[in-house]
Amino acid sequence: MLIFAGLGNPGAKYAGNRHNIGFMALDRIASDHGFGPWKARFQGQTAEGRLGDASVLLLKPGTFMNLSGQSVGEAMRFFKLEAPDITVFHDEIDLVPGKLRVKDGGGHAGHNGLRSIHQHIGPHYSRVRMGVGHPGHKDAVPGYVLHDFAKVDQDWLEDVLRGCSDGAPYLAAGDGGRFQNAVALRTAPPRSSGGGAGKAVKAGKPEKGSAPVPQPRPQTEPQPQPQTEPKDTRSALQKLADRFR
Repeated sequence: MLIFAGLGNPGAKYAGNRHNIGFMALDRIASDHGFGPWKARFQGQTAEGRLGDASVLLLKPGTFMNLSGQSVGEAMRFFKLEAPDITVFHDEIDLVPGKLRVKDGGGHAGHNGLRSIHQHIGPHYSRVRMGVGHPGHKDAVPGYVLHDFAKVDQDWLEDVLRGCSDGAPYLAAGDGGRFQNAVALRTAPPRSSGGGAGKAVKAGKPEKGSAPVPQPRPQTEPQPQPQTEPKDTRSALQKLADRFR
């Protein structure tokens, strides 16, 4: 059994907040991978299902952000798990919007939800740090994260959530690299190389890392051939006779 815990605040008032991106990620995973219905349990909401070969409990603490560790700790102890069996999805102001990083262990960096989890289970759990950007000044952070995502954020937010769902089986298998790649394929898909949709390449200057572009050979005018006189095949007697004609 693994636990994926998403951080946020309960209730419709907070549902669209930047602080609730962890809840959003778990909702998408549950929906896309056929998890069971959400049930009240462990001071929060839980859903059970499978990701690849792993049995996973999705947990959204209902204790409000600052007390998230109470819910996570209770679930961990019930299933007799260790901190490395827990992965926490949370908002990260030190990453730009749309960026995502997986981290094993470490400090809480002032995040109140992580701080609470540290207090209840220690620091040795995994985190999925989901970038939401920084307001520019530390005094503005509380109001910023407790504000809804703007309309202009919806496209990249949708891509990140879909990527988290795509990569969830890799994360459950312990492959954080492939999980991050799955998210990257949604947020920064590779450019098409056909139909002229890609970047144009100037003649004679291929893009770095690409094969050289063959150049047409220059057309040249045919060169005139020197004129040569026909070979004289007359006999000496005939030549002498021709001189006196």
